[in-house]
Amino acid sequence: MKMIKGPAIFLAQFAADAAPFNSFDSICGWAASLGYKGVQIPSWDERLFDLKKASESQTYADEVKGIAARHGLSITELSTHLQGQLVAVHPAYDMAFDGFAAPEVRGNPNARTEWAVDQVKRAILASKRLGLTVHATFSGALAWPYIYPWPQRPAGLIEAAFDELAKRWRPILDHADEQGVDLAYEIHPGEDLHDGVSYEMFLERVNNHKRANLLYDPSHFVLQQLDYLDYIDIYQARIKAFHVKDAEFNPTGRQGVYGGFQSWVDRAGRFRSLGDGQVDFGAIFTKLTQYDYASWAVLEWECALKHPEQGAREGAEFIKNHIIRVTEKAFDDFAGSGTDQQANRKMLGIC
Repeated sequence: MKMIKGPAIFLAQFAADAAPFNSFDSICGWAASLGYKGVQIPSWDERLFDLKKASESQTYADEVKGIAARHGLSITELSTHLQGQLVAVHPAYDMAFDGFAAPEVRGNPNARTEWAVDQVKRAILASKRLGLTVHATFSGALAWPYIYPWPQRPAGLIEAAFDELAKRWRPILDHADEQGVDLAYEIHPGEDLHDGVSYEMFLERVNNHKRANLLYDPSHFVLQQLDYLDYIDIYQARIKAFHVKDAEFNPTGRQGVYGGFQSWVDRAGRFRSLGDGQVDFGAIFTKLTQYDYASWAVLEWECALKHPEQGAREGAEFIKNHIIRVTEKAFDDFAGSGTDQQANRKMLGIC
């Protein structure tokens, strides 16, 4: 069996204009001081990382790796969650998502899509330069506004949306294959790939592309009331990245899964800091270890109540304590009597 690596931390929710969160060097120092061994980099945040330069310059990529290494850290993955979202945007969300894009393509959906595709492709190249084999992203969404079937969906609407989504991602997946990098889609509400069935619909349309893999985050499954342990059993071969994020779901007579348009703190389902929610991480780490998941366990801090710095400090120890040091021998070895093929045959009555 293989051992999960960690703890690591996704830097997206911590990057800020004030030290130590305003440069890659200083934020790495902060993460290392808390006990983290790896960092996942948001590729869109220029305070920490220059994606264009990393995709074009091996020297720059080596410098970034060197900064992390000086603090005893590895880079776990690059993330293009925001850019991946823009690969496919339904017109209903044009204004809401325009802020994710570069200023020069805002207000122009076609140019924005082209920019997003280029961004993800650059992140794949940058991943290769950094020596990474997995890249974290979102799928984007064309069908999401029709998630609830009222009014009744016209025949073929969802199929057309997934056909188009696959058409946009297939060249990116092929590019990833050329570079030896797996794409790990975070299965997430708001994306067309939001559960196992929708992922399978996409996977079928990209001909089971070997680079179309998964980022596992159980918090989103708690909020959807999906069995997050069975999900590991089903998709373990495709899980290439892991966000360690907690959540809770406490339905009432007034609201349930949809949240009643309330703020995060007042929703029945809400994200929590590690250990404060309902996710059974002991079972999750056990299953992932059982299936030889050997990549990183990465804290993604999102909590409606707790301060991020407290969540980060507690999260490092939480992940460390959940990583299983895999055994090198069977527990009943003490009772073994060695191997004797002749004796084995005799016990079976084989002459």
